[in-house]
Order: sequence, then structure tokens, then C-alpha cells
Amino acid sequence: MKDNIHIGKMILNKMREERRSANWLAGKIGCNRENVYKICNRSTIDIALLLRISQVLNHDFFNDISVIFNTKQGE
Repeated sequence: MKDNIHIGKMILNKMREERRSANWLAGKIGCNRENVYKICNRSTIDIALLLRISQVLNHDFFNDISVIFNTKQGE
């Protein structure tokens, strides 16, 4: 199941969609650009960090994960 959800790619896709840079996100969540790249390369993420990123990008990644999970459960 977890192989089907790559939260880092989801974040990166949203950043690209919003035309936001790694530097911009880093400034908003209080880290450096390299850490943003590390986040985007990870398939999992701490829930508190995901909440901060969701708020900054104004996007509900938790809902995205739920939709993917529920779709896989129905297969």
C-alpha cells in the first residue's frame, strides 16, 4: 500500500503547480532549501510537518492520501 503513495512527489507537484520554489517553501516552514529537496524525495513524512506544508501551500494532502487509500481499499 505505501508504495502507491509518495508524499514527497505530491508536495513537489503542488509546488510546481503553484509555481513555488524550494527556497520559498523553506522560508515558510523554517528550514533550508536542501531540506525541502530531501522532503520531496521521501515517500513518507512526519504528520506535523505535512500539516505545516499543507497550510503553507493551502492544499489538503491528507485528503489526497485518504482518496488514494480508499480507492485502493475498493480494488
